Amino acid sequence: MTILVVDDDKEIVESIGIFLSGEGYTVLKAYSGLEALEIAFEQEVHLMILDVMMPKLDGIKTLMRLREKKNIPVIILSAKSEDTDKILGLTAGADDYVTKPFNPSELMARVKSQLRRYTTLGSMAHRPDKISISGLTVNTDSRTVTVDGEDVRLTPIEYKILELLARNRGRVFSAEEIYQRVWNEETVVGDNTIAVHIRHIREKTEINPKDPKYIKVVWGIGYKID
Repeated sequence: MTILVVDDDKEIVESIGIFLSGEGYTVLKAYSGLEALEIAFEQEVHLMILDVMMPKLDGIKTLMRLREKKNIPVIILSAKSEDTDKILGLTAGADDYVTKPFNPSELMARVKSQLRRYTTLGSMAHRPDKISISGLTVNTDSRTVTVDGEDVRLTPIEYKILELLARNRGRVFSAEEIYQRVWNEETVVGDNTIAVHIRHIREKTEINPKDPKYIKVVWGIGYKID
């Protein structure tokens, strides 16, 4: 697996690279958003660790440009720890958000978790490869989504949430249960991560996100696809 580490602080890039190399990953390094995009578009990259505060092209803008062409997992690395900053990163298409200073062991665990979700289908490997609901089609083999025949570009986390709901059509999942199923860990009480991702999925799949056809809210309980 190849991981691209992006930060304008070369010491941080080097230290993360040492930990990743120790885990057996191939490490690519970039020190600006523009350099990161050039590498990601020209080489095979399986995951990106991306700093937010960078000159010229910051991490959020870099992520938004990346999502126009690539669907790889992205872990945001930022000194900003406010909820609004986390929401901004997730809305832009990030799959996880780690604040500085960070615990290297935690970062490595998050890297492995993201790669595991990105590269394997796990127990779903032997299930039907297409789920069709009205004009929405989820292809679990290629992990792609179309709406009325048009391709929809989702992040890996967005895809996992949509597939979970689509596979269990009619069942209501609480935000906490969705988080546990997708991230394989307990959510923090009051964390609105799932709401942010649901809104982003709707913006990509619905004609009118405020009057959704697919993902419905069951007030006080959670989300479902009818």
